[in-house]
Formats: sequence, C-alpha cells, structure tokens
Amino acid sequence: MRQLTVDIADMQVSADPDGVLVTYALGSCIALMVWDPVKRAGGMIHYMLPQSSTAPEKAKVKPYMFADTGIPELFHAMYALGCNKRDLVVKVAGGAALMSTTDLFEIGKRNHLMLRKLLWKAGVPIKAEDVGGTDYRTARLFNDTGRVLIKTETREHDL
Repeated sequence: MRQLTVDIADMQVSADPDGVLVTYALGSCIALMVWDPVKRAGGMIHYMLPQSSTAPEKAKVKPYMFADTGIPELFHAMYALGCNKRDLVVKVAGGAALMSTTDLFEIGKRNHLMLRKLLWKAGVPIKAEDVGGTDYRTARLFNDTGRVLIKTETREHDL
C-alpha cells in the first residue's frame, strides 16, 4: 500500500492499483474522490472555496483551492490516465459547519452546492456523500477496490 497525501488546496491522481489517496482535516472544505474500476485508478481534490472569482490571481497559482477551477482539473487528470467518464465512481466528503450550525458564511454548504452544480452540468452522478454536520473528517480512497473510508473523532465508516 502506497499512500499519497492530498494537502489542503491540492489534488492528486494515481494509477497505482496499490495506491491510497488520503486527505486530513476536512472541515468546511470538500474532498471529491473519483475512482475508475476498470483502470483501478483514483483521484482526489481537497478544495477550500466554491468560486475562483473571489480571488482570480490566487486561482491562477492554486487552482485546486476552488471548486470551479479545481474540479475540472481533477477530471482532466483522470482522463490523462486513460480513464473514461462513463466508468468513474464519484464520492464526496466534507462541507461541515465548524463554527456552528448557523455559520454566517456557510462555506461548507456553498462548497457542496457548487460541487453538485458542476457535476450535474457535466452529467456526472455522485454515488455517495458524507457532508455537512460539525465534524472534521479524514478521507481515504483505496485504488484497488474504490473503497472510501471516512474517519471522524468519534466514528469510522465506509462511504
């Protein structure tokens, strides 16, 4: 098992069937995980904000910080590995409201809504989600099986 860490505002793809993609400290951020069962390849992005228009200069340097610039890049990277859109299995985690359930800016909720909008427009269904709430999450994607393991402070479960 070879582990690749996906940092905050980062993206990784791997065609290693023994690879595991992992990201930590998902709060209001979202981890979008994409797996191809044919190629046994996986990809993950850990983005922070929904729209790059809030900081266009930063988006040029760190496109994975934003849903609208990072998500398309993730899919392009998967296609570069030889993956086909019709084979991809998509899972999502994060989007918590860490300050309180009445978070004024609702970054987690806005991150999730942008993701759903982008995937809907692209005709990409979401197979499973673990979003919202108030817990930090760690997400792991196992390339050999497509298993996604979500861990919080109080529980661990498959997605």
